[in-house]
Amino acid sequence: MLSSMAFDEPWRVYSSPYDHLRPSQDKVNVVEALQEFWQLKQARGAQLKNGALVIYESVPASCPPYVCYVTLPGGSCFGSFQNCPTKAEARRSSAKIALMNSVFNDHPSRCISDEFIERAIGDARTTFNGSQDVADNPNTGIGAFRFMLEANKGKTMLEFQELMTVFQLLHWNGSLKAMRERQCSRQEVVAHYSHRTLDDDMRSQMALDWIAREQEMPNVLAQELRAADAELEQARRAGRELRFPKEKKDILMMACAQLSGIDSV
Repeated sequence: MLSSMAFDEPWRVYSSPYDHLRPSQDKVNVVEALQEFWQLKQARGAQLKNGALVIYESVPASCPPYVCYVTLPGGSCFGSFQNCPTKAEARRSSAKIALMNSVFNDHPSRCISDEFIERAIGDARTTFNGSQDVADNPNTGIGAFRFMLEANKGKTMLEFQELMTVFQLLHWNGSLKAMRERQCSRQEVVAHYSHRTLDDDMRSQMALDWIAREQEMPNVLAQELRAADAELEQARRAGRELRFPKEKKDILMMACAQLSGIDSV
C-alpha cells in the first residue's frame, strides 16, 4: 500500500516567511529565488544532509522542446512542465514548479500530525476497503503505512516523500517480495529502511538485479525502460514530484550501460 504521494496541488496563497519568493511575481528570478529559499531554510535551522545546493540536470537534445530536471536538497525532484524553446527556459520552468512546491511544503497543513495521520489512514482504508483492525496491524500494508507516518511525525510531506521513494523502489525492484519470502515482517523492513538513504550503492545493487532479470528474460530491461520513460514523461508534464519515476529510469539506464560493458568483454 506504500503508494506515491504526488505534489500536484494547485498553488495556494498563505502567509509565509518566504512570501517575497513567490514565483507568481513576474520580476522574480525563479532560479535565484529557489536557491535562496533553501539557503534561508538552512540558515533558519533546517537539517540538510548535503547542504542547500539545488542541482539542475538538462536532458541532452539537439532541438526544442528542451527538458530540465531540478533536484532539491534531500532528493525531491521536479521537471520543466512546459514546452520550452530554450534550455534556459526549461531551467526556469523546472525552478518554478520546484519553488511553488518548496514554499507550499512549509505550510502547517503539510506537516505530519496526529490529525494528518488519521485522515491519511482513513483515506487508505476507504480506497482499499480495509478495516480498523487491518489499519492497526503493522504486518499489513495499511498498518505499515501508519507505522511509517507515526515514525515521521513532525516532518513535512516532501521529507516523507523522500523516504517513501526508497520503499517504492524496493517494491518495484522486487526486494520487498524477497524479504517477505525470507519471513521478514513489514515492521522489520520499515524499521530498517527508514534509516537508509538512497545512495549509489543501493542504485548499483538494483541495477545488478535488473541485469540478472535481463539475462533470464531477454528484452525485459528494454520493456521496463520504455514504461519508466513514459511514466516519467507523463508525471513531468503534469507538474508532479518525479523522484520515483526518475530513479527508476536512471537505475535501468545504469543497468543497460553495465550490461553493454559485460557484452563487450
